[in-house]
Amino acid sequence: MSSVSVDGIQGHRIQALEPNYGSMEEELMNDDVIRNNDVNRIEIRRTNPIRRFFSGLGHLKRSSYRRAETGDILSDASLSTPLIIDDEANDITAEEENDNVSFFHFFLVAKGPIQIIFLCMLWALAMGSTVGVTPSVMTDQYAKIYHDFDHGDSCRFYTKDDKPQACIDGSSDAQTAAASSNFVTNVLTFLTSSLIGSISDEYGRRNLLVLGEFLSVFGPLCLVLIQIFPSMNPNWYYVASSAGGLISWITIALSSLSDVMPKKWRAPIFGLLLSGFSLGFALSPFLALGFTHYGVSLLSLSLLIFAFLFSIFKLPETLPEHVALAARNERNEYHQRPDESSLSCFGRSLVRPMKELSILNRNNFFRLLSALAFFSGMSSAADQTLLVYYVEDRLDFNDHDIAILFGLIGLLGIFVQGLMLKPLTDLIGERFVVVVAFASGVVTNGLYSFATTKGVIFLAVCVGSVGGISFPTISAMKANNAEEFEQGRIQGALYALSSLAAAIGPVILRAAYEKTKTWIYPGSFFLVASAFFVIATLCGLALPKDKANSATRGDGPIEESSNEG
Repeated sequence: MSSVSVDGIQGHRIQALEPNYGSMEEELMNDDVIRNNDVNRIEIRRTNPIRRFFSGLGHLKRSSYRRAETGDILSDASLSTPLIIDDEANDITAEEENDNVSFFHFFLVAKGPIQIIFLCMLWALAMGSTVGVTPSVMTDQYAKIYHDFDHGDSCRFYTKDDKPQACIDGSSDAQTAAASSNFVTNVLTFLTSSLIGSISDEYGRRNLLVLGEFLSVFGPLCLVLIQIFPSMNPNWYYVASSAGGLISWITIALSSLSDVMPKKWRAPIFGLLLSGFSLGFALSPFLALGFTHYGVSLLSLSLLIFAFLFSIFKLPETLPEHVALAARNERNEYHQRPDESSLSCFGRSLVRPMKELSILNRNNFFRLLSALAFFSGMSSAADQTLLVYYVEDRLDFNDHDIAILFGLIGLLGIFVQGLMLKPLTDLIGERFVVVVAFASGVVTNGLYSFATTKGVIFLAVCVGSVGGISFPTISAMKANNAEEFEQGRIQGALYALSSLAAAIGPVILRAAYEKTKTWIYPGSFFLVASAFFVIATLCGLALPKDKANSATRGDGPIEESSNEG
């Protein structure tokens, strides 16, 4: 085994298996600091903002590193201050002093990120390929089963002016079922996400990721079966899809990336994860154009089965054993109390999911993050759940239009999350990144509200793509302000809160649509989503800069008066 000593970074001891740089618990030093006493080893200057923006499009260099042999089970990687560097200077060669490890090199050699991003892309390809198919198939099925629509016909062949009443009623039923399914899915995620995240801290990420992939297969399977058996109840599809809420795959994926990436690079790596997601969504609708609805559904099912098998055979474990041990010890200290009855211990186990959520009440910073995640989550979930149904029903979007819509979402998502996020974060900091993202959400939903043509919807989607940078940035903020053995817990807790918001948001907007559907602008219900984004923007502005921005944060996680239960 070998160890790594990185110059010019604040001194924390970390342990990692090479080439897995997991469990790197350091934080890169404030980029305002110039270490004059050792300028040859590190000099980080605040340059012109424009120059910093464009230089961020390249690679982020790290200081030199040194390797040393050790017999330990886990390699000992030391992030050194100049004092530690001076102690070890005799072991560092001149050639190694000039070596630099870039962000992308670190990403490539670390164990896990590539596989996780590949799985995310496969999932997006599978689910994105059916995003325009599912509303049409479900509308037809509800119309045929409950409203006596001709079994040999399809509602997609009619325009909004000559659409049969059975199709209108079937579309309404499908939208209600989608909103209800979304509610159930997110309630399940709310109840289990923080607990699952905490379990992943104690026993590893891999098995839970595999289980999440397995559960994701059932929705597309039911979609295929519905088209094979015309009399099958369409509600089975939504029940199967809701089962995916038991395991929050994205939460565990983010925790896995936190295991192997330094704090300074967590926002960019989370952005790359969503770039893989965006790439899948960009390509998937165009794949659908060459197939029938049944063929697309079969393709989606095949991709998810392949992703499940890939996760079984190729997905590595990213959680270092010593981090898992620390999490288990923390849990045991809570559960093992002297002279406690078995009934009392069982009672505390039942309320453990709520106990895991108490981390969100740790300090004011976490409470603000929770508030902005809740209000933005209500709007985002409502947009994702109802937009496709709305534009197909009111603006006559067809499969080709849906392909263009999600192609735009995907391609712009790749650009914004994969290329813009890191330099933008370097330029304005994480705090203003989320403010910009939420402000774009306000504008986007305003455009949805008054759109009367397809072009306005496409414009709104372009503006809304900027909002995609909020999720990886918020995820990085919460990861950077929690202990390494709490990564699964904090990701799960905040995602659980977002899931609760995602359960409520579509229901609220669906109720608003019942009021506005007869107005001259039936899309006015999207103004409710704009209002939620306004509140989220205000919460973003209230975030303390020194705790939100990784470049100005102090050493280690936040230490404040705790209000955890």
